[in-house]
Amino acid sequence: MSSLPMQVALMLGETIQKMVPVTFVLAAVFTVLEHFWACNPGAPWWRKREILTDICYWFFVPVFARTMRIGLLIVGAGAVFNIHDADDLIAFYDNGHGPLAQLPLWVQAILFLVLSDFMLYWLHRLFHDGGFWKYHAIHHSSEEIGWISAARFHPVNLMLGTIGVDVVLLMAGISPNVMIWLGPFTTFHSAFVHANLNWTFGPFKYVLATPVFHRWHHTALEEGGDTNFAGTFPIWDVLFGTFRMPEGKLPQDYGKDEATMPKEIGGQLAYPFRQ
Repeated sequence: MSSLPMQVALMLGETIQKMVPVTFVLAAVFTVLEHFWACNPGAPWWRKREILTDICYWFFVPVFARTMRIGLLIVGAGAVFNIHDADDLIAFYDNGHGPLAQLPLWVQAILFLVLSDFMLYWLHRLFHDGGFWKYHAIHHSSEEIGWISAARFHPVNLMLGTIGVDVVLLMAGISPNVMIWLGPFTTFHSAFVHANLNWTFGPFKYVLATPVFHRWHHTALEEGGDTNFAGTFPIWDVLFGTFRMPEGKLPQDYGKDEATMPKEIGGQLAYPFRQ
């Protein structure tokens, strides 16, 4: 069996390798869709003023997230379960552990998706309050929202958000194999809700987050930026009073809350620490 560092290095290489064809497929799909069903007509996504910044995030975030997720799982296994040997760590996480790992994989996948979305709903609301906003403001800084805007997140936002939630659920026993199903869905749906599309899904707007639903969240705080916190299931917003999708109206202006935000990725990563 390969050593743990070698496996980690191989996984990071695989992450970058997989992102290239995925990027081309998503680019092709959303270029066509945004041409025919644009929410806000204008220049295509590849002519965005900050396209280079978004491309940097697009490839940086998956590598960072996978590295930190693995690191936190290793630390967590040592601290909570007293597992330190590389082979024991791999065996421990390989197919999950405990009662949750005994469930059918499809049940684990649904459980992971629902629980993570519920947890992220509340964490998302937390990031809109007080001292956490300066990290989340990076994601809201884009004035031209498109599918490739989906990855614009500060590392602190990722650590306390999706990465942290993933680690908690995997340490609880859910098998990492659920990512085989959920990974492609999460990547596509995240890009989809940020795409420049006027789709609302009609009566199904309460079932699954749509581009219009999420674009309202990217408007100014007083217009809708303090609503629609759910990443996947809008039912959380319905239940907790933060749902907003006005009939017959589409969101228009984005990224106006942080006028002093740098435009390049380096300045944005440093931005929260200068506040």
